[in-house]
Amino acid sequence: MRIKDLLLPFAIWAFIALPFHVNAHKPDQTYIYFKVYKNSVEGTVEIDIKDLNEALNLGLNPDDFKRVTDDGEDRKALPEALRPYYSQIEAYVKERVKISSPEFGEHPMEFTEPGMLAIENGTYIHTNYTLGNMAQVPEKFDIRYDVMFDVDPIQTGHVVIGHDFKAGVIQMKKTGLLSTAEDEMIVYVFDRKKRDFQLDLTGNSMWQGFIAMVGLGRHHIFIGTDHILFLVALLLPAVVRRRREQGELATTSDWQPVDSFKDAFFYILKIVTLFTIAHSITLSLAALGVINLSSRIVESIIAVSIALAAFHNIRPLTNRGESIIAFVFGLFHGMGFASVMGEKGLNNEFMTLSLFGFNIGVEFGQILIILVIFPILFLLRKTSFYPKLIFWGSIALIIIAFYWVFERLFEIDLPVDDFISKYWRKVMLKLGIW
Repeated sequence: MRIKDLLLPFAIWAFIALPFHVNAHKPDQTYIYFKVYKNSVEGTVEIDIKDLNEALNLGLNPDDFKRVTDDGEDRKALPEALRPYYSQIEAYVKERVKISSPEFGEHPMEFTEPGMLAIENGTYIHTNYTLGNMAQVPEKFDIRYDVMFDVDPIQTGHVVIGHDFKAGVIQMKKTGLLSTAEDEMIVYVFDRKKRDFQLDLTGNSMWQGFIAMVGLGRHHIFIGTDHILFLVALLLPAVVRRRREQGELATTSDWQPVDSFKDAFFYILKIVTLFTIAHSITLSLAALGVINLSSRIVESIIAVSIALAAFHNIRPLTNRGESIIAFVFGLFHGMGFASVMGEKGLNNEFMTLSLFGFNIGVEFGQILIILVIFPILFLLRKTSFYPKLIFWGSIALIIIAFYWVFERLFEIDLPVDDFISKYWRKVMLKLGIW
């Protein structure tokens, strides 16, 4: 059997299996907050209740603790129903998070009253703490962070500065002390390969924050499978031209391969540039609070965009309709990206720098995806199965998209996701990709 005979079955399998390796825009994130005052350090380790439920086998139903308000966020004390489990949660955090300094050695976490934060993307348990062995605030902390990485290989842990007296990041303290601003800034992102970090409290935080936001943007384009599939739907017809006119059904025999790599590449570059401009506009406006749509609606429309782009490959909607689809739906993809930042309350005086870094990361990830996929498609464009790949691949994309529309619009989790997610992650781990 020739290699090219295997490419079509593999491509169809990848279209079906890959999208389910992670729920699009599922946070897959934990957070460790630091509030550094003149003579003390407080903070919070924030973990999604779904992740804690999986890590500790608590047997809870996360839906019982969903947000009760219609919008915004719901902050409150830990519910009584969770109190019996909190000692396990506390022990888990204490075991997985180690903080020390060159001056004083280990700083044990002394836990205070816990809390809970319910937002649209999930419900988070707050294990609030103060650091012990603190004769004075050191200049640097060495952090060992190992939360959830053994359970979920694509988890990331975010170091967030909520207040730093030395660096001038000022936040209102619980005592009622007046403040000049209310800032929160990501300074580092842990993952399963990066579990150690030295937090420097004397400076460099803005640069660290910028680099961290670039990494976060890149990470979210890679795990944002809906964004990837939207790009794939736009990329598939870039190396061929349809013979059928607008509005006529383009069957598997109606595609003619392009001759020029340069022309095809610049064509898709134009499409992706329109997509970039569109999502950059709404990413900025949404993250800054100028526009605000329910993430349920936004994520549903993003899923619809995949279906429409794929349908356009089968039955052309307008002449060169890829440009219109890329720009119009790019606006909604931008609001989807913004939920990563806005839902976590990271809107502050560093927002401009954070937005810039996050957007660079998204574009970097997007360019990598194109550079990997486009040359392969160009090489395959003259094969006999490529028209079939466009047709049946687009059909598969439509099915996947409406599966997501159903899940997101009605806010339900179908079991197919969990089953294929576990299967796909095992394959990726075996291959060494994750």
